[in-house]
Amino acid sequence: MHDTIAQASKKTGISIHTLRYYDREGLLPFIERSANGNRLFNETDYEWITVLQCLKNTGMPLKQIRTYMDWCMQGDATLKKRLALFQAQKNVIEGQLKELENYQRIVEYKINYLKGRINGTEVKSLSRF
Repeated sequence: MHDTIAQASKKTGISIHTLRYYDREGLLPFIERSANGNRLFNETDYEWITVLQCLKNTGMPLKQIRTYMDWCMQGDATLKKRLALFQAQKNVIEGQLKELENYQRIVEYKINYLKGRINGTEVKSLSRF
């Protein structure tokens, strides 16, 4: 079963414009075309899009994602390169998580500070923001 680009956009939450851009940039290498040239999306394409969005949303540049896609097209000879890429991205994500946990602590501290101010109990804060 194949979906149109509009259906793919709705399923993925990615704009039609962005899906076309990804296709033009070679980031969706298996997209089929109908007889009249329309892009047709299948389950394999959605799997590629999921990985692409994961890498993009965790900060990987599109150029590096394109390199990954090229490696995938080359087959098993690039398995070690792909593994290294994902291990490096995992390290990036772990750093992002630590940073987010720190931000969460700051937000929680400010919530407690503001609740204390509202309730009339004094809680020391570094600032009054």
